[in-house]
Amino acid sequence: MTSGTEEEQLAQIKEWWQRNGKPLLVGGVLALVLVFGWQLWQNHRVNQAQSASVLYQQLLVAALESGETDAAEVARLGNQLKKDFAGTHYAQYGSLFLAKVAVDSGRLDEAATVLRAVVDKPADATLGELARQRLARVLAAQEKAEDALKLLEGEADQAFAASREELRGDLLVQLGREDEAHAAYTKAKQALSEEAAIGGLQLKLDDLARGEA
Repeated sequence: MTSGTEEEQLAQIKEWWQRNGKPLLVGGVLALVLVFGWQLWQNHRVNQAQSASVLYQQLLVAALESGETDAAEVARLGNQLKKDFAGTHYAQYGSLFLAKVAVDSGRLDEAATVLRAVVDKPADATLGELARQRLARVLAAQEKAEDALKLLEGEADQAFAASREELRGDLLVQLGREDEAHAAYTKAKQALSEEAAIGGLQLKLDDLARGEA
């Protein structure tokens, strides 16, 4: 009886293995592939971030350290960041420097193109707003204040509310719409602390008030 029972158990084990053994092996292999694949991807991301960080630090040195911007080096490093690390924070902050160099050189169309690319697909909300406000200033310099105003429609994040409204005020002054400019400056002032609102923004409000007198 014992022998028969053992044979039945062995037969059941063989049958179970035939039904489930292969799927279990395949599942185990897939699990290992996923684990190691994830680790490799994470390592790749870390290496990419480190490489991008090195390039960005070099760009900062070229743009800021000597007191005079090395425009050619900023352009080279900024374009390399865009090429090798497109869409990352490092690449987009590099694009802001590329746009600044273009503006300083009078290449406003080029600056607008660079900034528009960040506005359209920002790596985060902060980068998007920085690029948006800088693009609006470039458009204003191109005598496209109406287009710049459209770019600033809607509400900005609280951290950028004052700078956006002040910029709107500048654009409205450029268009001769002084009542609207006054309202925008006032809104900008309300978004700032009392101490911060004393400077240039208050001067703009005072200038408009003198113009109305």
